Amino acid sequence: MNPFQYTRPKTEAEAIHAVLAEPNTAFIAGGTNKVDLLRQYIESNDGLVDINALPLQGVVAARSVEGVALRINALARMSGVAEDPNVVRYFPVISESLLASASPQLRNMASIGGNLMQRTRCPYFRQTAFDACNKRVPGSGCASIAGDNRTNAVLGTSPHCIATHASDLAVALAALDSVVVIHGPEGERHVPVTLFHKLPGETPHIENVLRPGELIVAVLVPPLPMAKGSHYLKVRDRASHDFALASAAVSLDVENGTIRASRIALGGVATKPWRAFAAEAALRGKPAVESSFRMAARHAVEGAVAQSRNGFKIELAQRTLVRALEECAAGATSGEVA
Repeated sequence: MNPFQYTRPKTEAEAIHAVLAEPNTAFIAGGTNKVDLLRQYIESNDGLVDINALPLQGVVAARSVEGVALRINALARMSGVAEDPNVVRYFPVISESLLASASPQLRNMASIGGNLMQRTRCPYFRQTAFDACNKRVPGSGCASIAGDNRTNAVLGTSPHCIATHASDLAVALAALDSVVVIHGPEGERHVPVTLFHKLPGETPHIENVLRPGELIVAVLVPPLPMAKGSHYLKVRDRASHDFALASAAVSLDVENGTIRASRIALGGVATKPWRAFAAEAALRGKPAVESSFRMAARHAVEGAVAQSRNGFKIELAQRTLVRALEECAAGATSGEVA
């Protein structure tokens, strides 16, 4: 790890100013991802701005005629959000996605904002011995395309990058129409989670829409009554402490056996949290049965591009989604909030 200047501001304004004042300075919160990147010389910063003293903790729930909405503050820890009573009751897909992530020790440290900012676990990005990684060294190439790409993406890829996005939580948030609240030198702006992360295209090193000096301060989860029956299913090589080969975040509004609406997002198979809008449209008005779910799953992976070792993910993603929808349908209601 290279030496760096360390500051711990007490206000957002001070934190934003500190990052803008010195070149190559970054925010740090729980540090569960950032410290690893620094230790392994994947990233190098001249300064780190510790934001843990900022008043950005906890989860706030608000009830209205539309249902229950959440404000999940950026410094809330993963473990705390997973156990929050309002999260567990009204948005179980969020709790399940968090509990399927990392280890208890890491969840106690990792922040919600940091989870959204975490970087890929592609082995060619994480090992500096490999020169060809466009995320780490723009313009150097993508060693994974011709190399060991078993865990990499089949959706949202480009000739310049096939790295999979690692976050479980972001998949759940994408399925719930959640919004990222960002503060920066030009004030506040809101960005849907589905638009926060960028596709690799020709610039894989630009991973999100944050501008210089901008800080994630919260995630807003709007009222969605049918989310009370939502579900997150993760398939991985090991039963715990592993990243997804495929995952699905789903919610169904079923009335008299017919699907009125759905929310579907996939993880472990794409370069960003993958909202499956085509699958949602295909399910509308269909019976909540396996044949409908299989049809929707085919729509969910439209445009998938397999590499030499990860073609199995296209089928695995479909099976994961079908199983998640079946489990969700078993407990689906008409969408009314108790």
